[in-house]
Amino acid sequence: MSTTEVLTLKSSGSKMHLLGFGTWKVPKDIAADIIYKAIQAGYRLFDCACDYGNEVQVGQGIKRAIDDGLVTREELFITSKLWNTYHRKEHVPQAFNRSLTDLGLDYIDLYLIHFPICLKYVPFEQLYPPEWGNNEIDPVPVHETWAAMEALVETGKCKNIGVSNFSASLLMDVMSYAKIKPAILHIEIHPYLNNDELVKYAQSQGLQITGYSNFGPLSYTSLGMPAAVNAVPLFQQPDLTQIATHHKKTVAQVILRWLIQRKIAVIPKSSNPKIIAENADVFDFELSGKEMETIMGIDRKLRFNDPGFYAKIPIYA
Repeated sequence: MSTTEVLTLKSSGSKMHLLGFGTWKVPKDIAADIIYKAIQAGYRLFDCACDYGNEVQVGQGIKRAIDDGLVTREELFITSKLWNTYHRKEHVPQAFNRSLTDLGLDYIDLYLIHFPICLKYVPFEQLYPPEWGNNEIDPVPVHETWAAMEALVETGKCKNIGVSNFSASLLMDVMSYAKIKPAILHIEIHPYLNNDELVKYAQSQGLQITGYSNFGPLSYTSLGMPAAVNAVPLFQQPDLTQIATHHKKTVAQVILRWLIQRKIAVIPKSSNPKIIAENADVFDFELSGKEMETIMGIDRKLRFNDPGFYAKIPIYA
């Protein structure tokens, strides 16, 4: 895996790898081992969140890899996220410090507002992580939350801040008052949802992009989501399989390469060491302009991570 394929974050100059590893739905009982194996395979960017419920175990895997001399802390780039129930200014540092402690780190490289949704506060001792157990809206403006995020950077324990699942209009709002501009926009991107307009707008404003759910419906079929169940799996999509055959690569590798060539960081995950290694092997080929256009043309505006469906909070309405 190339160590030169990085993005530079405008606000701080931090370097973030284009290829990362996601931790959503990685089971607690194997998370530490999976993270260790991913570091062995060359991954240096890890995407975490308190909502995933496995930050303690992810931190254990990171510590083991550092202790064994596989990597230094400075070589890693660790992302975590602020959950919806912690948007009030007094709760932001509490949530951040909980993730910092659970991960066993002295600092976090990037902290994101997970959703532009503020829900009523749930104390840690009552339920952690709170997930979507409480869907009562708490009317907190984004500017209050963002000011608290900026205060985290001032402590030195948080190197960069950004947003996740924000629209262009919300980005415009944040950019209008931010003293520290968002470094990253973290959004769903795959061939069925290329999000091209939002990507180009955010990049024009100096933000880098992380795309999640890179393989589309794959992670959502187990949740029984009709849109995912009824969609043709991307690994069987004819245009993608043809391009993969041409390059003697897997469809997964082609999708990741398509995103990387758009300067979008990717965060695939797997518990299979063979697939973990395959997903990292995406820097020895290049898609042609025509192939890039073909994949862009697969777009169906098909969104899977939609709180309007599973939480009845229609942020994309």
